[in-house]
Amino acid sequence: MATTRQAAATSPWRAPILFAILALLFVLEGTVRNSMFSGSWNTSLAILNMGLISAITALGVNMQWGYAGLFNVGVVGFLALGGLAPVLIALPPVEGAWSSGGMRLLLSLFVGMGTLAMAKMAWTRTRSGLIVAGVLLAGFVAYRWLFDPAVLAIEANNPARHGNIGGLGLPVLLSWVVGGLFAAAAAWAVGKVALGLRSDYLAIATLGIGEIIVAVLKNEDWLARGVKNITSIPRPVPYEVDLQANPDFVDFATSWGFGAAEASGIWVKLCYMLLFLVVLLTIILLAELALKSPWGRMMRAIRDNETAAEAMGKDVTARHLQVFVLGSAVIGIAGAMMITQDGLMAPTSYNPLRYTFLIWVMVIVGGSGNNWGAVLGAILIWFIWIKVEIWGPNLIGFLVTPLPDGDLKTHLLDSAPHMRFIVMGLVLLLVLRFAPRGLVPER
Repeated sequence: MATTRQAAATSPWRAPILFAILALLFVLEGTVRNSMFSGSWNTSLAILNMGLISAITALGVNMQWGYAGLFNVGVVGFLALGGLAPVLIALPPVEGAWSSGGMRLLLSLFVGMGTLAMAKMAWTRTRSGLIVAGVLLAGFVAYRWLFDPAVLAIEANNPARHGNIGGLGLPVLLSWVVGGLFAAAAAWAVGKVALGLRSDYLAIATLGIGEIIVAVLKNEDWLARGVKNITSIPRPVPYEVDLQANPDFVDFATSWGFGAAEASGIWVKLCYMLLFLVVLLTIILLAELALKSPWGRMMRAIRDNETAAEAMGKDVTARHLQVFVLGSAVIGIAGAMMITQDGLMAPTSYNPLRYTFLIWVMVIVGGSGNNWGAVLGAILIWFIWIKVEIWGPNLIGFLVTPLPDGDLKTHLLDSAPHMRFIVMGLVLLLVLRFAPRGLVPER
């Protein structure tokens, strides 16, 4: 039995068959209309596009966990940092923000970074904790003296509409790369401190850092308006209203039997899908080349036995830092893509349950250590996560039909929205029981 199961898990046809079944689900979602499927291509493509972004996020987590065994529980923080990039890069500058406090704000940031560099230099040369503490204290006072008035001035600049520093007005696609750089820089800072810890302590450290990043985005209004949110973020695809006002597009939609409103939504989602596929396939190509290179074999050797790798002269901490930064950069790119698609920066939406736990379920179900498995798990789990919101209440309503009206029936109907979490737990348990290495396991 074990030999048969192992042979099925390593069959070359396993992944293509599972991807074909997944594609069939999206076709049914777009063409069949009943209690299970919407019969709308707009809905099908919307689920697929968010599934592709989730797949890129899962690839970043898979690089850290599947390649090196690093347990990152702060995925939501790196996604949020990536999401900040379209705000700071693609939005136009806010009138009056730079003149009121922008230069003083930049100077305060340089003072902060200079303070950290001087503290490190002082420790290297003197090994005196007292001197380092003095440098940090003096730098902190100078930093706050510059930073606080600048922030107050920026937040007082037209707070009803802006109250933030604004962006650079550059192409939004550039912000996807910058989002990866933001997340990579944060990962480097975290990794320099935390990667020497045991795996459980690393998980606690990344969890805390993720929550700190989200808290900063919620409370620093000068950066991205905090909980006031930012809308109308530029996007790299046409706007539906512009397509609907184009006579040529209306004629094209009519020739295919679609109304202008429906066709414009489908066209925009198709454009996003193509962009997301290009990014996803590029990352998979680079990840596969890296995994099959001597570097990839070294990373797996470190993951499997750190002690043996160290005995062979490998710098385990440095290699862990490399893969942690790379994986976080990929997560940051996904965060920038998500904000670009939504056109909205809302820090309160960064829920760890959705942007950390669910991503880990995707990687585990798909198959950690296998890039295609992570992609399959991400798109499949996202499809289930969205559809269970409809399937769950329908199922509960059907099951409680024979029950008499009363508190029990009312309680079960009111609990139907929680079916999402029950189903995710059930899927995870079934996969861990019958396919513990995932649907498409690492070879």
